[in-house]
Amino acid sequence: MTRSWWGWGTVEDAVRGAELDTLLARARTLVPGELTDHAPPAVGALGLPRPRANPPASLARLCSADPADRAGHAHGKAFRDVVRNLHGHLPRVPDLVARPRTEDDLVDLLDWCGREGIAAIPYGGGSSVVGGVEPRFDDGRAVVTLDLARLDRVLEVDPVSRAARIQAGVFGPHLEDQLRPHGLTLRHFPQSFQFSTLGGWLATRAAGHYATLHTHIDDFVESLRVVTPAGTSASRRLPGSGAGPSPDRLFLGSEGTLGIITEAWMRLRPRPRWRARTSVRFADWGAAVAATRAVAQSGLAPADCRLLDAAEALVNAGVAVGGGVLVLGFESADHPVGAALERAVELCRAHGGEPSADLARSSDDAGTAQDRGAGGDADAWRSSFLRMPYQRDALARHALIAETFETACTWDRFDALHQAVTEAARHAIRRATGAEGVVTCRFTHVYPDGPAPYFGVYAAGRWGSTVAQWDDIKTAVSEALSAHGGTITHHHAVGRDHRPWYDAQRPDPFAAALTAAKAALDPAGILNPGVLLPAPARATRAVPDRGREG
Repeated sequence: MTRSWWGWGTVEDAVRGAELDTLLARARTLVPGELTDHAPPAVGALGLPRPRANPPASLARLCSADPADRAGHAHGKAFRDVVRNLHGHLPRVPDLVARPRTEDDLVDLLDWCGREGIAAIPYGGGSSVVGGVEPRFDDGRAVVTLDLARLDRVLEVDPVSRAARIQAGVFGPHLEDQLRPHGLTLRHFPQSFQFSTLGGWLATRAAGHYATLHTHIDDFVESLRVVTPAGTSASRRLPGSGAGPSPDRLFLGSEGTLGIITEAWMRLRPRPRWRARTSVRFADWGAAVAATRAVAQSGLAPADCRLLDAAEALVNAGVAVGGGVLVLGFESADHPVGAALERAVELCRAHGGEPSADLARSSDDAGTAQDRGAGGDADAWRSSFLRMPYQRDALARHALIAETFETACTWDRFDALHQAVTEAARHAIRRATGAEGVVTCRFTHVYPDGPAPYFGVYAAGRWGSTVAQWDDIKTAVSEALSAHGGTITHHHAVGRDHRPWYDAQRPDPFAAALTAAKAALDPAGILNPGVLLPAPARATRAVPDRGREG
């Protein structure tokens, strides 16, 4: 399979044929405008600048100046990244892509970057949608992208404690393949699962498969090993500790600005044997939200509890409904879960929900590690969910604006936030495009005290202007999120795109502490400049080599 340099996933899995025809037909019913395809340019036509960095002979074997490598590592996978790639607009690309094979290789690469004042951007799977892996700074320094994909092994499994020591560069599918013979799973499945890494999940505090209870990767961490320019931090492996501020918490969510995560001990669980799934339709959106809150606060802890509003259900699952569809799923390695599903359905019925006909077929399913569908709305949504990034790219090629943004808020604030964000998005679409668009909402995760709403925007753009149009819409909705008590991101990270709102959200004393930590751990300011904190001025003096362990 061939990774796409300009868009999501692999070239072979791109939307084409009947799937493309169906997608474009659906798009024409939603937004006006011509739908002309624009093919991506060939890498050879990009005219990339010559590399400004020459590695020492001892590191040359780890470094690539191949144009396809450099172009493929220049951006993440957000809508604006894909569109800029389609236009061949890559004003800043890494000078080299380095692929360390060992932790010692990584130490040597960081020492070299520190001595030479070269910016170093850690890179997992490159699935960032917030400018997290992009060399977006103009201080003239060379840039090396540190791709950790060769650090991809499960090094040790502790079956007694149900944990494993895992290298950070492992992609989701390869990680699960290595755990499967032990009957264990990390059970962390973000939408980017196939093309993202453990280190990327940890560095961005990613959220995964579970919609309730254990939602963020933080919940699975026992300890971290992190290489920084000032030394290597290795926390003690423990089930829990009250010994001062957590060293792991310092690096979780640090997005490659404080150090580079190389290994982690991760909590695992037995592979599930019992599953039960269904979907529940609602005629009223308010009732659907109330039912979802009741399930979230019930203590039942479903694995899936994803509410789709009517527009989201229609656009991405082809399901016509008046108020919304709630997709419910339970699973366990220890016991049947049919009773838990039945109780959740009872809670939904109390709010006017009607379970779909697949409920009778969502029975307990023993002895398999593979998901078996319940049919109906739940399977339609799951199939669509996995294809969304590819479909987004196909729409972008046709000058349609198709992008998402997410947040989290407490239940008492949700109604006001939902209304404000929806109105802000619709007004911004009209200002940016001169036409109406579609705004959708779904809950990706729910907590007893609040949901994580995930909004979708679909609008007819103008080829050559869609990045600016999306930026205008993104700014408007980000302001609305901030003004109504939501977080600027629930699981997409901060990167460079969310920095203005992140700066406003975090407390000033914490910002000062983070700045001090950055100065202590990365004195030359080489690690991912501009993410979380302002990019420092280029270092004017060499930084001496440091020991392997600190």
